[in-house]
Amino acid sequence: MARAGSSTKSAAESPVSSRPVALGYGFPSAAEGLLPWKWAEKRLVESHNYWFVSVRPDDAPHAMPIWGIWVDQRFYFSTGGKSRKAKNLARNRKCVVCTEKAHEAVIVEGIAAPINDKKLIARVAPYYHKKYTPWKLDPKMGPIFEVRPQVAFAMYEKKFAETATKWEWKS
Repeated sequence: MARAGSSTKSAAESPVSSRPVALGYGFPSAAEGLLPWKWAEKRLVESHNYWFVSVRPDDAPHAMPIWGIWVDQRFYFSTGGKSRKAKNLARNRKCVVCTEKAHEAVIVEGIAAPINDKKLIARVAPYYHKKYTPWKLDPKMGPIFEVRPQVAFAMYEKKFAETATKWEWKS
């Protein structure tokens, strides 16, 4: 079993780094100082709690804390089948996942979809159980979602302007 966060995905699925566009924040234009992807991935793996944002039917945001795991450049979580998150994702799959520590923030914007692939669930479930013992990632308890990232941002408070980084997945 690969370590949570380690990537078995192809290089084509690795994110490409750049500076975020945020006029007025004084971000340098040079690539010098960009955070490495492994910095962000470490925080995605190690975060215990995450903030999850989905879109309500009236287009208002809905934010809730959740548990989840980051494995092979994907985020996995479960929720109740009748929860607001599940209802929102059935209508609009766009979402945001944020780590718990704002001073070392990692923000992932992506597309969530329920997964029913028993082999995939069996592969990622041990990471969830190890992290949240005695809880299990069990489809009998509610849908399991996979978030495929499209773009991610990192903000390291101690060196905010110099290290602000954006990653994009080209796949």
